[in-house]
Amino acid sequence: MQKSCFTVVCSIFAKNKGKMSTREEVLEEVLEKTEEQGNHEIILYNDDVNTFDHVIETLIYTCEHTPLQAEQCALLVHYKGKCGVKTGAYDELVPRCSKLLQAGLSAEIV
Repeated sequence: MQKSCFTVVCSIFAKNKGKMSTREEVLEEVLEKTEEQGNHEIILYNDDVNTFDHVIETLIYTCEHTPLQAEQCALLVHYKGKCGVKTGAYDELVPRCSKLLQAGLSAEIV
């Protein structure tokens, strides 16, 4: 059975008799921020309309991808039918997804 990070932190906390080390406090802080952000993702779907260059340029501009990262995503979308192109908080993804849609790409936030 796989332990969650919360379980690991609680067991470490119990072993140290209620005292947390700096490392454990940082881990707890990271976990809290991760939970606040949520695990949403923009999924980009394949279509028969847009060129590789257009998709790559749009990913660089909209999702702040490097040229190599954008090219890899474009290839994955072409061969697999879809690819997760950006993760983060829902509110941060909405404007990015809107830009992808305005550029004529097919995308959604999941």
